[in-house]
Amino acid sequence: MTNRGLVTALIAVGTAQVLKLPLHKATTGVWDLRQLIGSGGMPSSHSSGVSALAAYTATKYGVKTPEFAISAMLGIVVMYDAMNIRRHAGEIAIQVNDLDADVERLAGGHPGVYHTRRSERLKESLGHQPREVYAGAALGALIGCLGALTARRT
Repeated sequence: MTNRGLVTALIAVGTAQVLKLPLHKATTGVWDLRQLIGSGGMPSSHSSGVSALAAYTATKYGVKTPEFAISAMLGIVVMYDAMNIRRHAGEIAIQVNDLDADVERLAGGHPGVYHTRRSERLKESLGHQPREVYAGAALGALIGCLGALTARRT
């Protein structure tokens, strides 16, 4: 027995991740295979997955059910996190990554014995711009509705 709602949500996540590759190429001119597994970018795969689950649940069982309430609240939390907390963490990572160069520039290229350049950069692409979340949510809602409408009646 398979869980059609879960499968539908995972298909939405996978679809969003695959779409990141050509969309990144269209905006930057560079094929970057890391887009297939990375976080951040257009469209948000997290938003796509939770929206697909909520849309599937709403279409299959109705919006007055506890199942829809749970999936909708999960979606709200995930999308809020992607647009706000994770995006701001990425912006802070950009500033921290630039800190070494700033210290060296301010010290005239001689930061002294108390400064050691960081060996690893922090990941900067953590969250999403609102338009990336909206695009992921729209994609997920479409996939979720299709998943519910094509499911066998039980």
